[in-house]
Amino acid sequence: MEKIALIAAGGAAGAVLRYLSVGWMGRLSGEIAFGTMFVNVAGSFLMGVLAVLMIDRMPGEVHRLAPLVMTGLLGGFTTFSAYSLDALRLFEDGRTAAALGYAGGSVLLSVGALALGLVLTRTVLG
Repeated sequence: MEKIALIAAGGAAGAVLRYLSVGWMGRLSGEIAFGTMFVNVAGSFLMGVLAVLMIDRMPGEVHRLAPLVMTGLLGGFTTFSAYSLDALRLFEDGRTAAALGYAGGSVLLSVGALALGLVLTRTVLG
């Protein structure tokens, strides 16, 4: 039950951070869909960093916090369902190039960001 409570707390915090981040990036870029892409890429990068830190490198009690941070916080922060809706809306609005760039860019950048997070963290920690 403790693990479920940690995931729920992290998920609530992640959802609030996602809302604030999407709005902030949407205002900066002028396109709300790219706010969603930002959180997915940033969340993927952080997942890579935290996978090394919390799973590979930190012993003992830190593993107890992985559900809070990785499943809850980052799961609430990133949002594939919103990504899918944004891509479909761009297609429906007849903005095919933007939809394809957004859909492909989100996937490639998110996977790349996760790999970068893993590599950088492993390099820094040795």
